[in-house]
Amino acid sequence: MTILARLTEKSWEPGPQPVERDRPSAGAVGMVAYFGVAMVMFSLLLAAYLMRMGLHAGTEHVHDWKPMPDPPLLWINTLVLAASSVAWEVARRERAVRAAIVGSALGVLFLGGQLLLWRHYQGAGYTLSSNPANAFFYLLTALHGLHIIGGLFAAGRALAAANMRNVALCALYWHFLLIVWLVLAALLLST
Repeated sequence: MTILARLTEKSWEPGPQPVERDRPSAGAVGMVAYFGVAMVMFSLLLAAYLMRMGLHAGTEHVHDWKPMPDPPLLWINTLVLAASSVAWEVARRERAVRAAIVGSALGVLFLGGQLLLWRHYQGAGYTLSSNPANAFFYLLTALHGLHIIGGLFAAGRALAAANMRNVALCALYWHFLLIVWLVLAALLLST
């Protein structure tokens, strides 16, 4: 049964119900719906970033866009998030709770690294209100960080309940966060 069929079924009506093994879980359906919403949100923010940066015709405010430098901590944080995603994949494939705990711990380390990066930038004078490039950097990384926090909350619940099906969903979510981060980091590093 496809996700579209699952979304359009009327389980309250009498009649034969689909065989349970053919149905995607409610969590999987919700995750796909969430990915759609998050992709739209991040896509719109990326479009706004590119337009404000001045990559479209008729730009009036190009003179106030000053890109931020690329410190090594940005690369280190990216590697930490990639390692976290690998740990979650091991947890999913091998049903290993320890790997999920390592993935979560690396997620917390990533957030700590992002906070250090923010402090580094603020100490160097790259404050939120200095220019639009800074504001976009803080907005995009803060939204990504909030999604990491949400993933850590879900991971904590899945691990507390020892629910390996939800651990598999957490792994999928973590891979999504890594892809979003790679797109954001590539954009931020290229401008």
